[in-house]
Amino acid sequence: MEKLANNSIKDNQNPIKLYLKLLLLLLFTAQSFSQETSFEDGKKYILGGLSVTGLQSYNEQTVVTYTGLRVGQPITVPGDEISAVIKKLWSLELFSNVDMYYTKIEGDKIFLELNITERPTLSKVTVFGVKKRKVEDIINDTDLKKGKKITESLIANTKNYLQNKYKKQGFLNAKVTIATAPDTTGTNTQSMVVNVKKGDKVKIRKIEFEGNEKLSDKRLAKSLKKTKKKKIYRFWKKSKYIKDDYKEDLSSLVDAYAERGYRDARVLSDTFVKVNDKNIDLKITVEEGDKYYFGDINFVGNSVYTDRQLSQVLGIRKGATYNGVLLKKRIADDSKPDGQDLTNLYQNNGYLFSSINPVEVSAVNDTINFEIRIIEGKETFLNHITVSGNDKTNDHVIFRELRTRPGQKYSKDNIVRSIRELGQLGFFDAEQIVPDIVNPDPNAGTVDIAYSLVEAGSSQIELQGGIGGGGFIGTLGLSFNNFSLRNLFNGEAYKPVPMGDGQTMALRLQASRTFRVYSLNFSEPWLGGKKPVRFNLSLSRTQQFATSFDERGRIDRDPDRGFSITGISTGLAKRVQWPDDFFTISHSLSYQLYQFDDFNNGLFNFGNGSSNSLSYTLGISRSSQGPNRIFPLSGSNFELTAKFTPPYSLFGSKDFKQIRSRIDEATERLFEIGTNSTSIEEQSEFVDLSNELERLEEERFKLLEFYKIKFKGDWYTRLVDKLVLRTNAEFGFLGSYNNDIGDVPFERFFVGGDGLGNFTLDGRDIIQLRGYENSSLTPFSTNPITGTQERDGGTIYNKFSMELRYPLTLKPSASIYALSFLEAGNAFNNFTDFNPFELKRSAGVGVRIFMPAFGLLGIDFGYGFDSDANPTSVGPNGWETHFIIGQQF
Repeated sequence: MEKLANNSIKDNQNPIKLYLKLLLLLLFTAQSFSQETSFEDGKKYILGGLSVTGLQSYNEQTVVTYTGLRVGQPITVPGDEISAVIKKLWSLELFSNVDMYYTKIEGDKIFLELNITERPTLSKVTVFGVKKRKVEDIINDTDLKKGKKITESLIANTKNYLQNKYKKQGFLNAKVTIATAPDTTGTNTQSMVVNVKKGDKVKIRKIEFEGNEKLSDKRLAKSLKKTKKKKIYRFWKKSKYIKDDYKEDLSSLVDAYAERGYRDARVLSDTFVKVNDKNIDLKITVEEGDKYYFGDINFVGNSVYTDRQLSQVLGIRKGATYNGVLLKKRIADDSKPDGQDLTNLYQNNGYLFSSINPVEVSAVNDTINFEIRIIEGKETFLNHITVSGNDKTNDHVIFRELRTRPGQKYSKDNIVRSIRELGQLGFFDAEQIVPDIVNPDPNAGTVDIAYSLVEAGSSQIELQGGIGGGGFIGTLGLSFNNFSLRNLFNGEAYKPVPMGDGQTMALRLQASRTFRVYSLNFSEPWLGGKKPVRFNLSLSRTQQFATSFDERGRIDRDPDRGFSITGISTGLAKRVQWPDDFFTISHSLSYQLYQFDDFNNGLFNFGNGSSNSLSYTLGISRSSQGPNRIFPLSGSNFELTAKFTPPYSLFGSKDFKQIRSRIDEATERLFEIGTNSTSIEEQSEFVDLSNELERLEEERFKLLEFYKIKFKGDWYTRLVDKLVLRTNAEFGFLGSYNNDIGDVPFERFFVGGDGLGNFTLDGRDIIQLRGYENSSLTPFSTNPITGTQERDGGTIYNKFSMELRYPLTLKPSASIYALSFLEAGNAFNNFTDFNPFELKRSAGVGVRIFMPAFGLLGIDFGYGFDSDANPTSVGPNGWETHFIIGQQF
């Protein structure tokens, strides 16, 4: 018997079997010599049989099938077929040894034996040296799954991966050892033990610079963005050494020179000095070179834009200090998709295939002359626009938001804007909107765009309960943000509700023993389907019941006494093209009926009767924030609204001056008498005056007339990576047409607290100012009937805030970001008392979690530095905890 091929050391064989194989080999050799045939030259045979030995877990027929050999086929021994089989089996990495033998020859038939040694199978993995919650991640990352074949490369790759993983985290001394041992619970299985010794994080004790004269050590150290020496006060950027970050920072160091004219500056050497297991020193030697200046900058190859137009965008003048980093950004700013650079100038005007290269043509002394060489290419037009991944949302909802249309000129700016518009819909994961440029044809001047989308949950459910207002408060809210009204009666479209047309349908019910709130809202963002005209319809009903305490001290509701608001509003909002197409002008008309039935809780000066409010609201807004509506990275959002009612008193015959005069007289007399009078005559007079005052107040506010101006602005600035600064400014003013009527007791501003306005009685605005209790910064006034101090709301307020935000995750299942804030604001009774600098200040931290099914959740811890509006309050308000549910982003 002869071994035909071998790729490893063969195990010892049975002596008797070995003897028989040697005997057969001698007989075959003798036969070969007698026939004068050279075995090494190869001979053609018919395969008479193939057997497999050494199997432990595999089926023999499976291995034979995989070899591709079949009985009866011609085969050359030795030859390419045998070598190919051996190579194929080794490529599987399932065997540690593969040998091929022939066992006998009968005429022109040859019988072969395939001897294999199976690799052991991984049965279990134990990891030491890391936290339990990290073990699963390690197993997944290294693919150490049960049933995996154990190979030398698997062990080596696992070890290298883990050591590099921890070194990238600053554990330069990390060591990983891996051991395997037979596991008798299975056939040919082994268990694996991975021992991780991370050691201490290695920090940078000091960074030394040599060769620098033009730039100080401090300036160079500042250019190293991610490599910092350790300091006691350093919290935001750690001083751990990470090799990849360090190499990147060396490039930033060279850029720091290039920005100041030293284009030839370079790092001659960088030395890593180990101080001990916890500390290292870095020594960086630089060569600065000479300082240079820009000379002539000429444009070559441009026909679409003039030299003057290109020079204005480039923004670099002759004689300016050479700045290689600035020049690169003005040619193509990779850090900003909408950067003001020459590349975007061309690509936003249809020249996708343009290329722009700055070339140094000469250097005279310290002056460098440039040519900006431009290949404009053919003007490019869009051919096909496709979308994929929208399993729920109908195509027309997506295409109407796109700024890219077939036949249009290619524009990078339109693609960026399309991404923003799709992200603002809230139907897709904004982080995974990918526009792929496909089928570019420079000769034809055409290109296709394929938008890849990932659906995100667009419906929300609000189901909560809690204790408040003297009892249990339950809330049920359903918000369908991708609703389809046209499929309302299509039973097949209910999954679980008709979806896909981009409409909004929201239902909400909140109730306790003392109040009930019902609301229904519908919104169509493209009324008529051709233009971005938003239609809104809202219906609401609020009921507040009078309460008293029973003999056990429990709250008892009186259903015959209470206060209710019934409201309906409708509106249209249209996106306009001037000053730009981020602007929207909105109009809305609303009506509220306020009804009082023997109800006086201090909010109003009358407890019986009704008030009517018919108002028109004009709004101007501009929203460019994005691309993610949950966590905007840039842009701004501001809104200016003006709400008006008809000035009824200008057209009516009612003498409000006389009514106001009588109200003032009755109020003054009520204060004189007071609620503690013991005189029967005064008590009777007090009751009569109270009834008269209520009647006069009800007559005074039968038809509400007022105007209300509000402004709110938010700006988002991306600082570093995804660290975002949100700045906010707000202002509101409630005024009256007729001084004799005065300010209405509705529609007022209540400042302080979490800003949640889920339950409001009187159209009030709830203004968030964390670090204080809800509405605690709202001015007080004395109720003439009850004689108590009541918060009746401010008629003017202003507020400013700054908020640092950083995302922890922006996955579709849950978006989480942490924040810290500074806020200041206040509310005032009237414009005379208004002082924009008399502000209540606070600071704190918080976190927000957005889950598609439940909306926005969060918690804030705020510290109020000033006292609240209560006249008895002194000193700082202190710490307050605010739970945020369903608030605006």
